[in-house]
Amino acid sequence: MELNHAIALLLNDLNARAFKKLPGNRRSAFEQLDVPALRPLPAKRFELFRWKSAKVNVDYHVEFEGHFYSVPHTLVRTTVELRASDTLLECYSSNQRVACHAVSPKRGAHTTTPEHMPASHRAHLEWTPQKLIDWGLRIGVSTAAVVTWQLEHRAHPEQGYRACLGLQRLAREYTPARLEAACTRALAIRSLTYRSVASIFKTGLDRQQNLPTMTPGALPPHDNIRGSDYFH
Repeated sequence: MELNHAIALLLNDLNARAFKKLPGNRRSAFEQLDVPALRPLPAKRFELFRWKSAKVNVDYHVEFEGHFYSVPHTLVRTTVELRASDTLLECYSSNQRVACHAVSPKRGAHTTTPEHMPASHRAHLEWTPQKLIDWGLRIGVSTAAVVTWQLEHRAHPEQGYRACLGLQRLAREYTPARLEAACTRALAIRSLTYRSVASIFKTGLDRQQNLPTMTPGALPPHDNIRGSDYFH
């Protein structure tokens, strides 16, 4: 404190000392040249930003400090520039900002903007398992059973959603009544995959009135099923 006070007294003397070759002194030059150009300090403190290059993964997300942030899906497998502060992450491609997210501390988690997703992925967001089952029930009990099977027998929920959305396409293409008939036949042969239902439509089996009869535990007939006698 004493040192700073002593320096301040010397600065006053230095600033009032006349220039040797110019008129005035340091204080008068400051008042004439600098003071008119001064502006108020910013209301917000200056933020430090960090820059990092990142490759866009096949799931249209980039990684920053263990968290994954979405960018437009058209940028998959390209390299973008990340500009990050303590609170905001911005993504740039070809000097254009393409995404902006609040920074998340959750490692291993994802922050996804729906507009960045392909149309097929956005469709998944509009449905829940119960909504899909309710849709199936409006078609018929067999369709609801096939929809439920898709949701319960897939390793990842997205796979089940994709199959259910495929069933919806079949209903639009072939009519809900034919979808119910196809699902009834799929249940009868115990082959409830989307591919099986689509195959029933392609072969016209949904129009046949007679359903195959199968004994309990029997397998559906298929060229690739050799039967137990094959292994003796």
